[in-house]
Amino acid sequence: MKVLVVGNGGREHALAWKLLQSDTVEKVFCTPGNGGTAVLNNCENVAIAVDDFESILKLIQENSIDLVVVGPELPLSLGITDYLQLYNVSVFGPNREGATIEASKSWAKDLMIEGGIPTAKSATFTDKEEAKNYIYQEGVPIVVKADGLAAGKGVVVAMSEHEALRAIDELFAQNFSKVVVEEFLTGQEVSVLALTDGITIRPLIPAQDHKQIGEGDTGANTGGMGVYAPTPIVNSILNDRITKEVLDPILKALQKRGIDYRGVLYAGLMITPEGIPKTLEFNCRFGDPETQAVLPMLKTSLADVLLACAQQKLSDLPPLEWHEGSAVCVVIAAGGYPGSYEKGKVITGILDAENQGATVFHAGTKLMQNEIITDGGRVLGVTCIAKDFQSAIADTYSAVEKISFEDMYYRRDIGHRIL
Repeated sequence: MKVLVVGNGGREHALAWKLLQSDTVEKVFCTPGNGGTAVLNNCENVAIAVDDFESILKLIQENSIDLVVVGPELPLSLGITDYLQLYNVSVFGPNREGATIEASKSWAKDLMIEGGIPTAKSATFTDKEEAKNYIYQEGVPIVVKADGLAAGKGVVVAMSEHEALRAIDELFAQNFSKVVVEEFLTGQEVSVLALTDGITIRPLIPAQDHKQIGEGDTGANTGGMGVYAPTPIVNSILNDRITKEVLDPILKALQKRGIDYRGVLYAGLMITPEGIPKTLEFNCRFGDPETQAVLPMLKTSLADVLLACAQQKLSDLPPLEWHEGSAVCVVIAAGGYPGSYEKGKVITGILDAENQGATVFHAGTKLMQNEIITDGGRVLGVTCIAKDFQSAIADTYSAVEKISFEDMYYRRDIGHRIL
């Protein structure tokens, strides 16, 4: 089987890496890929933008590609699946209507309410002053969200009225036509990614991300600075509850609207101090960096599962199998991220980290004249698996210390909640 992975981040490197471990996969293409996928055996980068659907189709037809796996939310929200399905291409990734679950927070909220899914109280606004009046009325802390795609950075948890009002001003200034203002929930955030063919749904192991740039979960929100899986906060009883109260109902709600959803349903959950799962959001694709911790733990062939989802045959497969132990991924970023940062810094020590047992996933990198250089805000994700979290955390940081580039930054407290 030949597979195309659309995208160029750490998630896409992890997908390509895992797909190539499947006996059924002969070759993986990445559009456009990155420095990590450029040096993967049996993997080829092709310089095509994720929204250039015609060129992607041409590549698929010329190379007899059997399955397309779409990484980022942007091409999904633009309708890449709808376009390719017109030409009978098997795609893992929801159609445009399904991808609205991430592209519009207010649409997703309505769907959650229809499905009876536990979630935070919220209101949607197209008028700035009305949104501000709602904040005066509800008080703080409160959460302000951009209604559209914001690369994981469109959420402000406002602890003061000033911060909440500023978030409203900034989001409208960024030309978001709607904002969602939401009740502040306390507890621990958990990511549960589930695979579905539109009929059957199967959750992956739960993970916990570290969104803020600063240690102790402080500072600006990012796309994610590190993750571990499976999180011990979700035991088997809570896992069953999440499936019953969140995943099964959201699939039923999509079906009720006539949406044929084949891809990832990624539930961002808050586990309250009472142990109740409340849904913060849904995403329409694999999480980044969750994928870099979850997929290394998967024993089942990823290619077989994703193809079964695309062909609506997920119920034919046996239950997913997982390796024992714990996975930890630490993200190394460029200095200045999530604000402005420089590119083009030469990276050293990746092989040393890998020789120590780590898997290094490339996110913002480029291969140039046999050197790997920085090419984004989040540059690398370093993952280790060990028998327990303490060992996995220690091994990961030991590997991270082997890697170097000018002005690199990483959080030194990934996994602090379980330590």
